[in-house]
Amino acid sequence: MTEWLDAEEQRTWRGVLAMHDDLMTALAQGLKAQSDLSAADYAVLANLSEAPDGVLRARELRCLLRWEKSRLAHHIRRMEQRGLVRRDACLDDGRAPLVSITADGRTAIDAAAPTHVAQVRELFFDVLTPAQLTTLREAAEAVVARIALSEDDADAGC
Repeated sequence: MTEWLDAEEQRTWRGVLAMHDDLMTALAQGLKAQSDLSAADYAVLANLSEAPDGVLRARELRCLLRWEKSRLAHHIRRMEQRGLVRRDACLDDGRAPLVSITADGRTAIDAAAPTHVAQVRELFFDVLTPAQLTTLREAAEAVVARIALSEDDADAGC
């Protein structure tokens, strides 16, 4: 028999969903208003810009983004057409493509990042106390760890 959420659990769960959805929507709108990047573009470019030499194996990037293989492939293809990233065959393993940030991609992320980070700070960090941040981080880590234990998708490989 299903154990339904009580009123406090329901309030908490819906609060988490609303916070996530509203925050992601606001950040995506902020990016679109001040750059030509989607939230997904920004996530790809941010991860590549932080990688050594701006290059990651496609599998590593997929794991960092928590995306499915097909989503990454399609998105990288679109970003490649816009000149933001480049795909190359890995010299060690021709089956594993490398994704690298281009000069245009670096220019785009460098231009978008200051405003994006300011908005993250304004909408998230500035409204939470250090104790709330610690509690939220610990809760997020616990949920992510629980999900990782229950994952049985062999394709995930992360």
